[in-house]
Amino acid sequence: MTPDLWSYSDTLTPTMGQQMDIAGYDVQAVDGKIGSVDEATYEAGQSYIVVDTGPWIFGKKVMLPASVVTRIDFQDRKVFVSRTKQEIKNAPEFNEAAMSDPGYRDRVGEYYGRFPRTPSM
Repeated sequence: MTPDLWSYSDTLTPTMGQQMDIAGYDVQAVDGKIGSVDEATYEAGQSYIVVDTGPWIFGKKVMLPASVVTRIDFQDRKVFVSRTKQEIKNAPEFNEAAMSDPGYRDRVGEYYGRFPRTPSM
């Protein structure tokens, strides 16, 4: 597992008085809205967000490593990620039961790690 893949950028820290809890924020892929943050974790080297894609791809939830988050707009409640809708749509489905299995997180990391970083809007 690559720790950098599972860490938020240092530039994403909230300003004074802001909380880092981004659950419920809209998620913007590089080519448009993909869903909303269902949950987010903030453990060093193991952070991720779970995105509920809603009706766009029939309610599938996917886990995105923290490193794909490029910007958080706390005022407009939006999280911007460096992946396209198609890349997110094709991602392994979130499996909460498998979270304790290191192989599951490795598979998710391998999936996202094979794409070049795409700048977000």
